[in-house]
Amino acid sequence: MSNTPNAEEFYKKLKEQLLETASWPSEYLYKFIVKSDKSKIAEVEAVFDNTGAVINTIESKNGKYTSISINVVMKDPDAVIAKYIEVTNNVEGVISL
Repeated sequence: MSNTPNAEEFYKKLKEQLLETASWPSEYLYKFIVKSDKSKIAEVEAVFDNTGAVINTIESKNGKYTSISINVVMKDPDAVIAKYIEVTNNVEGVISL
């Protein structure tokens, strides 16, 4: 998701939900899907370097896509959203779940 009006609305709604459902700092689980390309996976992982994140990858049955789950402690909803934006701006073709 880029910084389109739909993206802004999505992030606004996400921030509201995060404020209502968690106390911060809190552990957060990111999920992304990328084509099974080592460089794409590395680009996503690089966004979370030096954050203490636990990263798991699972390749799809046919090997075409890879699911990346990232569990990391974030300080507040704004930090969560900043990472989503950083990933979507830096990794072409990534799908955020």
